[in-house]
Amino acid sequence: MKAPLYVGLVHYPMYDKNFNIVATAVTNYDLHDISRSSKTFGVKKYFIIHHVEGQLDMIHKILAFWRSKVGRNYNSYRTEAFDIVETLLDTDAVIKAVEEVEGCRPYVVTTDARTYADTISYKELRALGETGDRPILLLFGTGYGMTEEMMKKFDYILEPVYGPGEYNHLSVRSAVAIILDRLAGEAWWK
Repeated sequence: MKAPLYVGLVHYPMYDKNFNIVATAVTNYDLHDISRSSKTFGVKKYFIIHHVEGQLDMIHKILAFWRSKVGRNYNSYRTEAFDIVETLLDTDAVIKAVEEVEGCRPYVVTTDARTYADTISYKELRALGETGDRPILLLFGTGYGMTEEMMKKFDYILEPVYGPGEYNHLSVRSAVAIILDRLAGEAWWK
């Protein structure tokens, strides 16, 4: 992929299982696993998007340990993956941060396990990334996904990841790894 690639994990506004709008909690696995997948597939920055002070404090404590000399000595691969992690309060701040680095607004692509009428396929998004004309920011939801209003306010909605059956409830960590492989992984089919 020629276009710079960014990932954001959004925690608000999200749906809970009853479709109430909530702020979701950060999980340690999301920090570790998504940063490792992001680093593996060449993501420039992995943004953890949260506005709750207690959640941000926990994130910063985890990052501080792994970025410290003790953490770096214990597992330098983990530290290297965390070097691309940054916390910001909302998606507007993330878009602005990418614009400042890249000099233009990114294509903002939301993801969901649900289908929308105006989705973009993996093939189309990968081709868009190959042109390299604008960076791509992939936004992943937590809980039961981003609100519909949030989904529709950006440039594209990426098609869901489907398995062979009807069950479709991947962890966000798994979805990120699959999607990054589809968009930025080796073109094994060529």
